[in-house]
Formats: sequence, structure tokens, C-alpha cells
Amino acid sequence: MVYLDTSAAVPLFVPEPASEPVSAWFAQSDEVVVSGDWIVTEFASALALKQRRRELTTAQADAVWSEFEMFCATGLRLVPVARSAFVSAAHATREAASGLRSGDSLHLAIALQVGASSIATVDATLAANARKHGLGTVPF
Repeated sequence: MVYLDTSAAVPLFVPEPASEPVSAWFAQSDEVVVSGDWIVTEFASALALKQRRRELTTAQADAVWSEFEMFCATGLRLVPVARSAFVSAAHATREAASGLRSGDSLHLAIALQVGASSIATVDATLAANARKHGLGTVPF
């Protein structure tokens, strides 16, 4: 089971430097791909940021959002975020040397709680912390 981080989900829908390798990985992967419900909020935030930066028009963002919602309904297994994941994420975030921010520490906590074998992320800090906790990482 592979846990999908938002940093790897966005390039599936919006052109970014990592779009080609992430799309190629997703197309050939035969593993179950999961993510926490948190990805929905974080993905929406990424789209809004792209709109504010004028990288996407409202119409483009709306189309991407619709595609993402379909993906969540059919191609991604969403898991609820347990209170204990928030607690674990808080502890990880408080470890200043980890470099983790709150959203990434929450993704890591969820991935560990659901028993993912690896994490798909283009975030180097999250990948390094995932490896420290015994998770594999998808090379992008």
C-alpha cells in the first residue's frame, strides 16, 4: 500500500516539474494508493494558491477540482484521520530538527497508522522523515 502525499497528487492534475514522473509512476503502479482525508483540504489549498498567483484561472481550478473529486471517488482510497494521528503529528512537528511542517507531519502520521509500505511525495523533507520511520519512498 502506497500513501499519496498532496505534493505528489497536485502534479497528477496540474502541470508542474514533477508531473511527468508522478504520472508515469501512477500509470504503472499496481499497488493500492491511499491518503488521509486531509489531502482534500490540502489539495484545495494548493489550487487556491495557484489561483492567487494567477497560475490557474477560476475555470481551470474548477475543472481540476472536479477531476480531483472524481479521483477521490474512484482511484484513491481515502481514510479518516484519527485523533491519534493529530497527536503523533504534533509530536513530530515539535521535533525541530525534523524540519516537518504540520501538514506533512499529519500525512506521515496517517501513513504510519494505516500501515503503508511507502509514501509517494515530491517533498524531500517528508521523504527523509518517512525513511527514518521505516517507510519506503517512491523515487521521483
